[in-house]
Amino acid sequence: MGTRPPTYDPEPVALPTADPDALADLVSDTVLDGARYGTCTLRAASLRGDSARYRGEPRRDAMLTARFGSGEHALVLVAMATGARAAPKAHRAAAEACRWIAGAVGRSHERLAEDVRAGRKGDLKPGLHRLTDRSLGMLRASAAEQELDPELYTASLRCLLLSADPDCRNRVFFGAGEGGLFRLRRGEWQDIEPSPPTADAEAESGGAPFGALPAAGPEGDRLTLDLGLPAPPSPFAPAPVADPQPAFRFRASVARPGDVLLMCTGGLAEPLRGEPALGAFLARRWSRAAAPGLAAFLADTQTRVKGYADDRTAAAVWEA
Repeated sequence: MGTRPPTYDPEPVALPTADPDALADLVSDTVLDGARYGTCTLRAASLRGDSARYRGEPRRDAMLTARFGSGEHALVLVAMATGARAAPKAHRAAAEACRWIAGAVGRSHERLAEDVRAGRKGDLKPGLHRLTDRSLGMLRASAAEQELDPELYTASLRCLLLSADPDCRNRVFFGAGEGGLFRLRRGEWQDIEPSPPTADAEAESGGAPFGALPAAGPEGDRLTLDLGLPAPPSPFAPAPVADPQPAFRFRASVARPGDVLLMCTGGLAEPLRGEPALGAFLARRWSRAAAPGLAAFLADTQTRVKGYADDRTAAAVWEA
């Protein structure tokens, strides 16, 4: 899709360079997974982008799917991460981020599963925030051990929690960093990616839901009534220090029969937002009553768009 055909070949060209002493670091071109629990059917895929396939670079995206517990009390986790662009060992950072958050969720899965089933957003949000911060902190510690720059040995992390209870339609998203969260409802896409609020705005709203319009700017400045522009900062105020860690994102929602919930990394979120034809194509494909098979989902996910050649990782949930 796009004004012209994509630049790169549609299939892998070159393999990444292998180190005989670090073969465990090899990353396959494509990962595909799926499951069905309760009222939802899961499809998940992670594939190397056209640019990395052409240049023989490893996939910087990582994906992990796991089930903790059994029966109706089981908790399903989908985690995906993207390593920093052009950073050494970016693929390893993404994989470590997925493993660490999965380990943290797995060790707390009984309480998390109970909170998801009961819809306790007030308990889930701070708890998942701590697990996310801890996992990203482990990345910084790993960077120090490897004598790497912690600002480069990092990753965007996005996670989805699903209950295996057929009576539970609560879906919980959390993470930190860029990507996309979309919902296909009645044939139309809704961009429901939560905007990370500031501490001041959240306190002002009494803990308003993520994605709500903040009552103040990042420094607590009031928004201008009509233009939505923050007032100029005081020339005597110190310049804000950039936070090296991306802001935490959280959204808990209740699914409806027929919904499709899509969580993805930036490699798919960007063309979905930038090329309307891709969204229309996927809406037609995914609005059918039954979820696609694994091969069909992979084919849909890798639909190529001119100007977008990054890795793509996507997890979609069909609601019966």
